[in-house]
Amino acid sequence: MHTNYTNDGKLIYPELSYLITGLCFGVHNELGRFARERQYGDLLEKKLQNLKIPYKREFNLKDSGNIFDFLVDNKIILELKAKDFVEKKDYYQTQRYLQSFKINLGLIINFRNKYLRPKRIVRIETKVNEKFL
Repeated sequence: MHTNYTNDGKLIYPELSYLITGLCFGVHNELGRFARERQYGDLLEKKLQNLKIPYKREFNLKDSGNIFDFLVDNKIILELKAKDFVEKKDYYQTQRYLQSFKINLGLIINFRNKYLRPKRIVRIETKVNEKFL
């Protein structure tokens, strides 16, 4: 079973994930809904730099050809989207990244929405993951 909480009932990385989503809300407010994914990423990168939050951008997933948008503080994978709908394949993609790097939390942010609704993706057990990926 996967959840946004650790075994002791605590939310996974609450401060960092709230900070990241807050930055994304700021980016969305500045650029609106119809910019390109690259523009959102560039502005978000500036905001992360200003706050001195460690990150890696467009990180190559173990030379697999899979590149995720941001790895923030080596704790949260951040996938940016600028499309009408987040699809099932986007969730699966993020889950693959979480599994490959053994990272516990991913965030999918779709800037095309009128109102941002960050999606928290938690790494699931490998046995369950194998039948979906």
